[in-house]
Amino acid sequence: MIHVGLSVIATTWAFGGQASWVRVPLSVLASIGGMITLIGLTREAFWQTANAVLWRCAVPFIGFCALILLGSCNPSLREVSGAGGSALALTEVSRWLPSSARASLGKEALWYFAAVWLSTLNLLLFVRRGRPLRGLLLVLAMNALVLAVMGTLQKLSASAGIYFGAIEVPQPRFFSTFVYHNHWGAFMVMMLALILGLGWHYVRTIASRDIYQGPLALVVFALITLTITLPLSGSRSCTLLGVALLAGASIHVALHVARLRRKRHLSTFPPLFVLGLLWLGIIGAAWFTGRATILDRLETSRSQIAAMQETGGIGDRALLYHNTWRMAQDKPVFGWGMSSYPHIFYGFYNTRKSPDRLPVFYNDAHNDWLQALAEHGIVGTGLLVACAAVPLWLCRRSIRHSLITVYLLAGLGVVLAYALIEFPFGNRANVLIWWTLFFTALAYARSRESTPSQRIENKARA
Repeated sequence: MIHVGLSVIATTWAFGGQASWVRVPLSVLASIGGMITLIGLTREAFWQTANAVLWRCAVPFIGFCALILLGSCNPSLREVSGAGGSALALTEVSRWLPSSARASLGKEALWYFAAVWLSTLNLLLFVRRGRPLRGLLLVLAMNALVLAVMGTLQKLSASAGIYFGAIEVPQPRFFSTFVYHNHWGAFMVMMLALILGLGWHYVRTIASRDIYQGPLALVVFALITLTITLPLSGSRSCTLLGVALLAGASIHVALHVARLRRKRHLSTFPPLFVLGLLWLGIIGAAWFTGRATILDRLETSRSQIAAMQETGGIGDRALLYHNTWRMAQDKPVFGWGMSSYPHIFYGFYNTRKSPDRLPVFYNDAHNDWLQALAEHGIVGTGLLVACAAVPLWLCRRSIRHSLITVYLLAGLGVVLAYALIEFPFGNRANVLIWWTLFFTALAYARSRESTPSQRIENKARA
C-alpha cells in the first residue's frame, strides 16, 4: 500500500508521466508491485484466502499480455529508405493475426500497464482492513490538494511553464504538473469522487466530535479547492462532469439528511442551508479565481459553434473519429497493436490537412474507446475490459456495504464515459490512479463486509 501511494505521488509530480525521460523510471517504480505480488504468493495464508480471486482476475490479464507479446513478433511496418530519406511502409501480414506497428513501443506500454495492474491488485489481495485504505485515500487527497494549490498559484501568476516557469511545455493549456489541461480535468474528477467518499465517511463522526478536530474540515477545504481548478484549468467537459458529480452527491446528502431529520421530528432547513452555502462558496470561489479563463473558454465555444454552423460541418473531431473507425474496421479482431495508433493513423488513415496541405499529426484519437478498438481489436479490448469487469463481478455483493466504494466507482465510471470524447488514459498518472482507486474501492467494500457487525447483519438478512 505504501508502494502504491508513493507511485501515485511520484507519477503526478513527474508531469503526469508524460515526459519521455520519466517513463522508464516510473515503469521501474511500478514494477516493484510485481515483486510484492510474488512475495505475497509465497505466504501460506494467502493461498487460504485469496487464491481464487487471484486466478480469476489473472485470466483476462494474462490473455491481454499474451496478445500484445504475440503481436510484437508480427511487425506491420517496415522502414523503407530512398533518396529523400526513409519512410514507413506496411508489410505483408495477415489482417486476422495479432500484430504491432512498433514492437519496442508496444512492449514499453505493456510493461507499464502490467506493472500498474499488478501493483494495484495487491490492494485487493492483501489489505483486509478499512482504516489503512482510508489512510491511503487521505494521502492521495492531500497530494491532489497540494497539486491544486500549486496549479492555482501558477495560473494566477501567469506562469509560462510547469513549476512556475522552470519547465517549458509544448502548449499553453497546462495546469499544475500536467502538460494537458484535460488530463488534469480527468484527474480532478477522480479526486472529487475520492473526496466525496471520504467526506461521507467523516460526516458520520460529527455527532461524536467537533468538526474542527477531525479531518472533515480539511476534506471540505479540499473539495472547494479541487473543484475550482476545473474551470480554472480550462477543461470544459470535465467542469460539467465535476458539477454533475457534485450535484448527484448533493442530492444524495440532502435526501439522507431529510430522512434522518424527519425521523427525529427535526427541521431539515439548517443542514440544507449549510449545503446551499457550500454550493455558493464553490461557485463564488470558482468565479473569483477563474473568471478570465471561464469567459475565454465560453468565447472559444461560441466561436467553434459559429464556425461549424457556417461550414455546415460537425468539426474536425468527427472526421478524426470517422477515420479512426476506418482504421479499426480494417483489423477488427486483434487490432494494429499496442501504441500503434500514431504511426498507422498518420500514414494510412488521416485525411485532415493543415493550411499548408500537409497531414495533421494525431498522437491520440481523442476517444480512448475507439483507439482501443483500433489498437487491440475486439478481442484485446474485451480482455482489457475484463481486467476490471472480473474483479468487479467477484466483489459485486460487497459494494453495497460501503458508500466510499460507491462514490469511487461513480467517479471512475464518469471518467470512462469521458473517454468517449477525450483521451484521459493517454496520461500515465490517470492510468495509475484509475486502477488504484478501482482496487481500493473493491478492497474497502470487502473490508466492510468482513467486520464483525457486518457479518452479523449479513446473517440476519440471510
